[in-house]
Amino acid sequence: MIQNPSREEIGSILNQSKRIAVIGLSDNPSRTSYGVSKAMQDAGYEIVPVNPTITEALGVKAVSSLDEVEGKIDIVNVFRRSEFLPALAEEFLKTDAPVFWSQLGVMDEQVFDELQAKGRTVIMDRCIKVEHAITR
Repeated sequence: MIQNPSREEIGSILNQSKRIAVIGLSDNPSRTSYGVSKAMQDAGYEIVPVNPTITEALGVKAVSSLDEVEGKIDIVNVFRRSEFLPALAEEFLKTDAPVFWSQLGVMDEQVFDELQAKGRTVIMDRCIKVEHAITR
C-alpha cells in the first residue's frame, strides 16, 4: 500500500528543497505540468524541464533525461502516466536526488516499495502545487 509521508514531512521536504527536475514538463501553457511547474517556479523553486520532445519550458532549456541534469536535484516530479514509473524509477535511482514525486493519478505500488526500500522518499498521487499551498 502506498503510504505517503505526513503533511508535516511533505512541508519539511518542500521547505528544504530548491531544485525540481520535472519529467514530462510541457512547453504548452494549457497543460497541467506547465501550470503546476510555473506556480512552483513563481514560488522560488528552480525548475529543470526533462522532456526529449521540447527545447525549453518556462524559459529554461530542457534536457532529454535525468542523467543530463547538471548539479543537484532535490525533487524529481513526474508528469507521465503510471505505466512509465518503473523505467523512470530506474533512471531516478542513478541520481542522488532524495525525493521521487508523482503527480495526481500517477502511482505504482511496486515502484513505491522499491524506491522506499532503497532509502528514497517517495510521494505518489499528490499534486506538488497543492501540497505547497497546504503546507505553507
